[in-house]
Amino acid sequence: MNSIINILPEHLANKIAAGEVVQRPESVIKELLENAIDAEATAISITIKNAGKLLIRVTDNGKGMSEEDAVKSFYRHATSKIASYDDLENIHTLGFRGEALASVAAVAQVELKTKRDEDEVGTFIRTEGSEIKEQTKSAHQRGTTVSVKNLFFNTPARRQFLKSNNTEFKHVYETIQRLALSHPEIALEFVSDDDTILALPGQGLDERLKSLFGDRHFSTLISVKETTDLLSINGFVGKPDFARKSKVDQFIFLNKRFIISRSINHAVFSGYEHLVEKGNFPFFLLFIELDPHKVDVNVHPSKMEVKFADEQSIYRIVMSVVRKALGQNDLMPTVEFQSSNQTQFSSLHHVAQPRWIGDERGLSSSVPNTPFGIEAKKQFENEDFPFDLSSKLDQIFSTTPATETAQQQIEAQQVQHGTRESEAQEGKAIWQLHNKYILSQIRSGLMIIDQHVAHERILYERALQRFNNAVPSSQQLLFPQTVQLTSGDFTLVKEVLPFLQSIGFETKIFGKNTIVLEGVPPEVKAGTEATILQDILDEFKNNQLRVKLDARDNVAKSFSCKAAIKAGEKLNEIEMRSLIDQLFATSMPYVCPHGRPVLIKISLPELDRRFLRT
Repeated sequence: MNSIINILPEHLANKIAAGEVVQRPESVIKELLENAIDAEATAISITIKNAGKLLIRVTDNGKGMSEEDAVKSFYRHATSKIASYDDLENIHTLGFRGEALASVAAVAQVELKTKRDEDEVGTFIRTEGSEIKEQTKSAHQRGTTVSVKNLFFNTPARRQFLKSNNTEFKHVYETIQRLALSHPEIALEFVSDDDTILALPGQGLDERLKSLFGDRHFSTLISVKETTDLLSINGFVGKPDFARKSKVDQFIFLNKRFIISRSINHAVFSGYEHLVEKGNFPFFLLFIELDPHKVDVNVHPSKMEVKFADEQSIYRIVMSVVRKALGQNDLMPTVEFQSSNQTQFSSLHHVAQPRWIGDERGLSSSVPNTPFGIEAKKQFENEDFPFDLSSKLDQIFSTTPATETAQQQIEAQQVQHGTRESEAQEGKAIWQLHNKYILSQIRSGLMIIDQHVAHERILYERALQRFNNAVPSSQQLLFPQTVQLTSGDFTLVKEVLPFLQSIGFETKIFGKNTIVLEGVPPEVKAGTEATILQDILDEFKNNQLRVKLDARDNVAKSFSCKAAIKAGEKLNEIEMRSLIDQLFATSMPYVCPHGRPVLIKISLPELDRRFLRT
């Protein structure tokens, strides 16, 4: 009987292996850069032509190789990083499979020049389709140069699957950018078709970020740093108002290796809680240091996917660290007027807002016991404000006090804390602009609040509290209202009825497509009960189509949107102060539940500049 099992010839096995490692020019560059870093290079130069299809050249000033090692480097499963199984369990290098050069050489024409410090001359090797065509001595500086020409020249079918030069260049740039971020101490040069794309000196991470993304982008980042028994984590997260519609600019490095982890990504997004609307994605750059024994990096040929021994703990740590970092920083956008008359928004760090307590409705307005609220409270109490930070709103945003008692309280606290008269004059005005915005003086300039989205944030957090407390707050109607619904809305009401009841809607089913409304949340204005309920149902359906929220969160957001104060509603001074009071009692007063900014700030220096006072 003839055997049906064949032993593949070496050249065919190499091409198959190359298919796992080398998928496009970017794959080649990634492998060569990792080898250069593992060789302890402090400067690396990358040159490509035709998006890497025609030429890829990577030059480093690393340790170099002897002639014997240079030849071995083209063998499959040849590596300097692993000698035993224990080494596989304790990987500290980027490359370790021993397939990089062998895989590249199987599908391209490769030239290698290398030299060590102790060698008088270097080594030159030229291969074609895995065969060594030339091996000689050659002059070369310390380090290694690998030139890869005519990628996939012997596998034309695979070459046809390459994308356009613009697409392939994008992949190449992203890989080089990742290396630039993970190893800012390494000087990098990147040349494409004779154009210098990057010329970066060895520098610190902050300067590297500024070099790659610009000073303005860097000013929107919040530093992250935490060390636990399990891991250490540091890096940056972006402020919510600078989130983008695509998942670019999201970087996770595990022991300086770029990885893709759905779990960690989700932990970061959870850390933002409801600060970013679904469909928007924040910037983040996180470096995680973890014992190599507690992670398996050998689960995919690309080495980008990993498996954690304790994924749940890592998830909780990352989420908590992100929440803590956001909670410790001011997230209020600042308006900057450019000379071109275009308005741009930025965010400034460490400009805290005071914590507020009390409101005329008897609701507690102390800082909530949430990750954001706790950190905000710490930050506010450490800021240098002229008044006692546990005082009423009037002490910062104050016009003529509404009552003699309030004035007496302010004066007493000024005496008690030695407040200067000039400081007491700060914040003595509050206005409503076009029945839409609330303007108030603050120490650093002018704050502008959108009254609708501010009330949205307040009502949204109240709804969540009612869900969690399972104690609905309902205003009984003197005369119950019968509401006729469409078949679809009637079905929807029955579906989300537990959530509607939790926030205060008391309803009973009354025949086909009809309900009786017996009670509503106290925030619903008299005479609008049935309309608000219908608006909530409509908003719920819109959210389902647009952002696909879960039912609980959808009800909370729909309620907050439709029951909130509208743009165009006139507010008196007491109502404005109460609104701001309650806003700053929320866990995150800077953005509404949909991710829109609630307030912005115009700094005093900016106003001075516009009036030519500087």
